[in-house]
Amino acid sequence: MTRHPILLALMLGAALPACAETLVCPDPAAAVQVATCPSEEQLKYTYNGFCSDDRRLYARDYDTCANYENYRKEKNVALWESADGAFQAYVSCDLPAGALQRLKAATIAVTRQGKLTRVACSYGDKVIFTHRSKAQCRVEGDGRCAADPAACKVNCD
Repeated sequence: MTRHPILLALMLGAALPACAETLVCPDPAAAVQVATCPSEEQLKYTYNGFCSDDRRLYARDYDTCANYENYRKEKNVALWESADGAFQAYVSCDLPAGALQRLKAATIAVTRQGKLTRVACSYGDKVIFTHRSKAQCRVEGDGRCAADPAACKVNCD
């Protein structure tokens, strides 16, 4: 019998495999808006600051600064979260009321960004809910889930 039960528990815990997690694309109808939409005054102010004299610093973002309408289209967004808070999306504030309730998951994809895994659920209308994790994840099936929303899932180790 060991005299160090905590050490034994730690050693046994290290030997056990980590629990696998299955992630499913969230229902956008249950999503919650967690940030407000910018006002027209805020958008004009940030357009002038972002796209004015420092335009050359944002050369890769030239289309956004080509005119105010392009800038507004890109920046007039608010942060939304899935009901459980696991997925986030920047949704256009110009999306008609109730549009999220009608959207269904179309695809799911997994990409690596440095040490993070990005799980992206696309719904159309430029709505993409993402989940970031340090776990290794892989898509079940081909990633197309329009025909079967239950197939929109990934397994993470």
